[in-house]
Amino acid sequence: MLDVLIHSGTIMDGTGNVGYSGAVGISGDSLSVHMGDVSHLEAVRKIDAAGYIVSPGFIDLHSHAGLTILGEPHHDPKIRQGVTTELVGIDGISHAPFKTTEELERYIWLDSGLNGYPPMPPDWLTVSELLKKYEKTVAVNVAYILGNSPVRIWGVGWGQKEATKAEIENMKSVIREAMEEGAWGISTGLDYPPGAYASTEELIELSRESAKLGGFYHTHTRASLKSKGRLEPWKEALEIGRKSDIPVHLTHFRQGFQGDGSHLDYLGLVEDSRAEGMDVTFDCYTYPYSGTTITIGFPFWAKDGGPERLIEALEDADDRARMKREISEDSIKDNWLTNFNQPKNKIYEGKSIAEISDLRNQDSRDALFDLLLEENLGISTVGLGTNPQTLPDFVSHPAGMIASDAILFGDHPNPRTYGCFPVV
Repeated sequence: MLDVLIHSGTIMDGTGNVGYSGAVGISGDSLSVHMGDVSHLEAVRKIDAAGYIVSPGFIDLHSHAGLTILGEPHHDPKIRQGVTTELVGIDGISHAPFKTTEELERYIWLDSGLNGYPPMPPDWLTVSELLKKYEKTVAVNVAYILGNSPVRIWGVGWGQKEATKAEIENMKSVIREAMEEGAWGISTGLDYPPGAYASTEELIELSRESAKLGGFYHTHTRASLKSKGRLEPWKEALEIGRKSDIPVHLTHFRQGFQGDGSHLDYLGLVEDSRAEGMDVTFDCYTYPYSGTTITIGFPFWAKDGGPERLIEALEDADDRARMKREISEDSIKDNWLTNFNQPKNKIYEGKSIAEISDLRNQDSRDALFDLLLEENLGISTVGLGTNPQTLPDFVSHPAGMIASDAILFGDHPNPRTYGCFPVV
């Protein structure tokens, strides 16, 4: 007697094979595939899947649900898309290990516009303690990767400085312990301080340590390198992989706007690296919209020291003037904002920064700075950042995978929060 029998559907088994007619039986933790007539099979529950695809659950290789899923364990936005496994800790932003609860809470605050808050004050510090929070409590399997930001906070601190040899050795010990407790490798988000302060050489050393324990390198690349050439951020990632002998996974890999050269140049980087024997894969999302904390485009000096320094910069007239010189109106005005928690600011949900500045009769940057103070930094943004015409070639590439990079809060989140996988 089976627990469940899913019959009359088209099975896509995830191997790349053509779909075929059949039935899938579920008994406890075991699955079985049945061909031909299955009318003789008995099951507690039978599901008629005629006209539907039956497939293994999807894996989301870029999830920002590590904190919010603790408060919404049913995880409807992903479960309804067919996602059954998620990788958290991406973009260099993982929420363990930390030396003290105070440092963990400060780190959650710094990127609250991207990852949100847990439903209760954090009561963990180590990777193993955090992973226990997910066990038998959430609706998906959770895989964890170690972000280089908490590693750097542990070994170097919050400041923008080069790591010493002794600090690098300290960070290596953090990596070893985290991976022994269940982390799958190391991630970077080289636009998000303090992990963004790491040099290429530092990342090679840390990746080499992760590789010794079978880890992989999952990277949001360094956008500042685009000034040297549009492919330079990706080339740095591949250099790190090559010199540390670690598998490389390029996250939200895609071409920028039209006119940004040929998308084949991007795919060629991956293909050439694989041809030389490197283990290189990538993921991409299926909508042309980016989504993150609105502070991602703020200068590093304004975050040098942690969230308190950013608040200080937003309050200081000289720092605000300097930020206005370094943040152009054109770079932000079309982005829409979400995740307003102050009742008086709810009218701005889903509106562009240009619309909000008109409503407030302010310069767009002053409006944004004031709102960040009012919302304690926790504002998310959505904007165009990808050439939609070339996305299909990335999604269908043999080395490519799909990942949502979804933000799971705010009244107007990125559409991929609910539609990343079904749109394929």
